Amino acid sequence: MWTPLSSRYGILSRYRRCVYHGRLFRAFVVDIAPFQGSKFFYSGNDTQFYIRGVAYQQEYSGSKSSSDSFKDPLADSKACSRDVPYLQKLGTNTIRVYAIDPKSDHSSCMKDLSDAGIYVIADLSSPGESINRNEPTWDADLYNRYVSVVDELSQYKNVIGFFAGNEVSNSKNTTSASAFVKAAVRDMKQYIKAKDYRPMGVGYATSDDSSIRENMADYFNCHSTEENIDFWGYNVYSWCGDSNYEKSGYKSRTDEFRDYSVPVFFAEYGCNAVQPRKFTETETLFGDKMADIWSGGIVYMYFQEDNNYGLVSVDGDKVSTLDDFNNLSKQIAKVSPTGVEKSKYKPTNTALQSCPSVNSDWAAAATPLPPSPNQELCSCMEDSLSCSLKSSTSGDKLGELLGTVCGYDVCGGINTNATSGEYGAYSVCSPEQQLSYVMDLYYKKQNKNKSACDFNGAAATKSSSSPSGSCSALLNEAGSSGTGTVTSSPTASVAASGSAGASASGSEGAGNMIAPVHVSVGYWQLGAYVVTAFAAGFGMILL
Repeated sequence: MWTPLSSRYGILSRYRRCVYHGRLFRAFVVDIAPFQGSKFFYSGNDTQFYIRGVAYQQEYSGSKSSSDSFKDPLADSKACSRDVPYLQKLGTNTIRVYAIDPKSDHSSCMKDLSDAGIYVIADLSSPGESINRNEPTWDADLYNRYVSVVDELSQYKNVIGFFAGNEVSNSKNTTSASAFVKAAVRDMKQYIKAKDYRPMGVGYATSDDSSIRENMADYFNCHSTEENIDFWGYNVYSWCGDSNYEKSGYKSRTDEFRDYSVPVFFAEYGCNAVQPRKFTETETLFGDKMADIWSGGIVYMYFQEDNNYGLVSVDGDKVSTLDDFNNLSKQIAKVSPTGVEKSKYKPTNTALQSCPSVNSDWAAAATPLPPSPNQELCSCMEDSLSCSLKSSTSGDKLGELLGTVCGYDVCGGINTNATSGEYGAYSVCSPEQQLSYVMDLYYKKQNKNKSACDFNGAAATKSSSSPSGSCSALLNEAGSSGTGTVTSSPTASVAASGSAGASASGSEGAGNMIAPVHVSVGYWQLGAYVVTAFAAGFGMILL
């Protein structure tokens, strides 16, 4: 079973004496030992690790045309130096960040956090690059984004792991998107292993939607451990004001996860329907009724924004604590769960969940999942074409062109259907590559008649190269119609093709934190035309 910080590094020699609610305590980052079961453990002192977390990122509120203009909280060394002491006053040992820029320098902030004994769980997406619940894809651009975050943060020993998605499926009619998120989980786990990084987990943060929450938890932890999440985050806001264990639904949720085989924790909590927030749920979450099942939780959120979930207000270098901060501080001071010693822990909940059946309540087949993005496959395919899209063709015409070409029943190799589990081998390629592929397929079906490679001036014939070596093997696996299964995977590398521009919309967490959707240039249009063509009868288809 996965753990965030392998015992091979030993205990880090970072200890500081800090004041926490008027008493001294040790702040340190230590390795987390490998384990089997549903709990987190330190390696050096044999004790269970509970997340006392805070969501640490200012809201994204940019326009769709500048969807990646978010502020990377781990790249602002001055802000980290300003805020870490306040996080320490809350007894924080984990922060969650929703989007980082993998090209930025995070060393200063990560050191401040490490010295303070604070770990990091990072979402892999960004406002402009994540899986869109309405038009889900898992492609090379997204793969590149996700692995770049893994690469950047793998160097820091206080990184617990990553969320491959946040509330992507939030209703019955968006559950098909979960197949693409689970494919991302699978590929990130494989990437971390192939790169021989220290163990870091890959999980998912789900919403508390009563119509899908049980199916969601089952789906992401069924069928195969290689594909399943390493931990399960639960965004829950059902305890408002002076609620209680039963009324809030905490008891029901705890019963549901009693036999879950990986760690579960609250990825967000802190209802603000009653203000100021009293955080009376904290004592219950870390108390006897829940601490045996749940591994703590992450309070939403540090910064005061328009959504009114903040613990502090920040004005330049000045930090003012709010009533919510003081109330949380008092509540967290009351809790000190001891859990179980690692040496005495004998997990009995090792069985995987039963995969949900595909029906009106659930739209994602358990297997197969969408294929792994493979830039080599896409490049090899593109080089082999005799007819391709002209580079001058503008993005807004891609969807219209696809609708035209797919009317000729040549799009099986680029289609995706999470409900039936059918995925074209080239569904992982860029919109331009996909369109070139189906144009070429149509061209060949017309015996390479020159007029069949025109499409009103959008395509042209070109010299093709005969595939050899690995290219030949990949194209053979994909098959002549692109409907074969490519077993080769990108593993430890993928061509750095850069990310296409994107728009953010729709997939929002509580309080509109980082809006996790991904719409690459042309993909929204392509997806819309695929649906249109199909409807028209064109055959389109821890720790």
